[in-house]
Amino acid sequence: MTDPTDLKYDANGLIPVIVQDDVSGDVLMLAYMNQESLRRTVETGETWFWSRSRQEFWHKGETSGHIQRVRGIFVNEYDNSLLVRVEQVGGTACHLGYKSCFHRRLVDGEWKVIAPRLVEPDT
Repeated sequence: MTDPTDLKYDANGLIPVIVQDDVSGDVLMLAYMNQESLRRTVETGETWFWSRSRQEFWHKGETSGHIQRVRGIFVNEYDNSLLVRVEQVGGTACHLGYKSCFHRRLVDGEWKVIAPRLVEPDT
């Protein structure tokens, strides 16, 4: 069994995290955690990530109210990526107002939006 502190983080101390809806199985988003954001996630039962662009921690849903309640945390066989199954509160994981960040699909060589926008985008 792998200790959470023995995960294989990249050179920046980050590990990719796939977030999946625990009921539907939909992939909601991909984000990154470091040891501290993983610790906060485990302790609070809600997702915390490391923002590579802002270089700071972010609690998913802190401003929108669309938090993610953790239902399970899984690691792959190489200990270098995580899957977090969540209850998505508020219905949207994407800051653009879609249920999933993966709301576009390649169709005939073009990216097409395949899902409705549920709320106005975060600014």
